[in-house]
Amino acid sequence: MTDHSSTEGSRATLVTAVETLTGRPPVQMDARHFMTGGIGRVNTADGALRLEAGDVVVTPSVVLIYEIPPGKRRDFEAFQRLLEQHGVNSLGLDADASRTATEKNLTVDQFVLDNVPHMETISLSRPTAELAADSFDELGGDVWARPVVGMGGDDVFHVTSHEQLRDAADYYATSELDWLIARDANNVNHGGLRHQYRVVVLEGRVVRACEHVQANPDAPCNEIQGAVSTVLDIDDLPAGLGQLAVSATKSLGLAFGGVDLALENGGVVFEVNVHPAFGSDGGLETVAIPYVEAHLAMLS
Repeated sequence: MTDHSSTEGSRATLVTAVETLTGRPPVQMDARHFMTGGIGRVNTADGALRLEAGDVVVTPSVVLIYEIPPGKRRDFEAFQRLLEQHGVNSLGLDADASRTATEKNLTVDQFVLDNVPHMETISLSRPTAELAADSFDELGGDVWARPVVGMGGDDVFHVTSHEQLRDAADYYATSELDWLIARDANNVNHGGLRHQYRVVVLEGRVVRACEHVQANPDAPCNEIQGAVSTVLDIDDLPAGLGQLAVSATKSLGLAFGGVDLALENGGVVFEVNVHPAFGSDGGLETVAIPYVEAHLAMLS
């Protein structure tokens, strides 16, 4: 079950993973039908749960939930809770964990409670110019601004001056977005390029690790914004980062997540992605197939 309006591409990889492991194609349902106001219906027949959306009717043994855009996840929560109440087999039913990871102010609050290392962050919601400026100065005058809920990095800004701060504040106010600023991690490699790691965790173990290197020092360090991603052998991940990634997913209550983190500052977590993109290089083998296997194991 994915949002069929998404162009991110995970759905096709998941379909391949299911076909590889079971020899059969999965039933594909559009998650939008089961969001607030959608046409989807949940019924029971002979004691079994049945999902209905238009002409598609299925009694699922396992439900794989993926590729739900961050801005739509609140509208999907009631359905997640309904599936959980019916005891459906799925790793994607914890609506509270999903919200905590999706809304970055909640992420930071949880990291503080659980002592998960992260860069000092201040949440802002329609702040006065004075409050925004004071917060910027408190964090050393070199910060990253981002919305509480976002995707792709187009609305993430590296802010190093009060003029840039005003521009960012105006952008978020016009877009009616709550936002945060976090102290810059100075995560720069020996070549002077900004870099960070993406570590995918599944049920407490690392299944994939990548390093992202960004030539533009003022752009987010992700592939959508031009960073170059290199898949690493898990054993080549810098010491401690794998366990830090596991701790971050555990803190948020996620069985699965893609953790963005840096080695600098003793190791810090930037965020945890609920539905990380699989990536074109080995994503099927390293993430999608283990993810489907974990769901199938719930049947035994």
